[in-house]
Amino acid sequence: MSELTSAERRTLRARAHPLHPTVMIGESGLSPTVLAEIERSFQHHELIKVRVLGVDRDARNALLSAICERTGAQPVQHIGRILVMYRAKPEPPQPTKKSVSKPKVGRRPGRPINLRTKARKSNPHITPPSGRGNRRKPRPR
Repeated sequence: MSELTSAERRTLRARAHPLHPTVMIGESGLSPTVLAEIERSFQHHELIKVRVLGVDRDARNALLSAICERTGAQPVQHIGRILVMYRAKPEPPQPTKKSVSKPKVGRRPGRPINLRTKARKSNPHITPPSGRGNRRKPRPR
């Protein structure tokens, strides 16, 4: 996976700002269940935040590189106890075209047939209907 450029990292930091941490790593460290939870988060989101509790800065840097190595993610930011990581979602497969089915026989059309309109088109001398029936009454003030 290629490294993120500084411009991409900047936009990802801006996108990550309102996010809340989805995974918390406790004193037990990077266990298989924590890795599974991070994978689950990456399946739903491209950008995640992880909160690390109870370890110093060097250990958090080691955790960030270990998580990114095992999940195939890219590190975006490390501020305090918060780690931000990005992994692009794979492109979904293109949907196959369905075969066009025949229209159902005997279905009613969606709109009712207006006989006056049809008659007006065929004979222009027919008087148009008065427009009062379709108008809304003005509201009293």
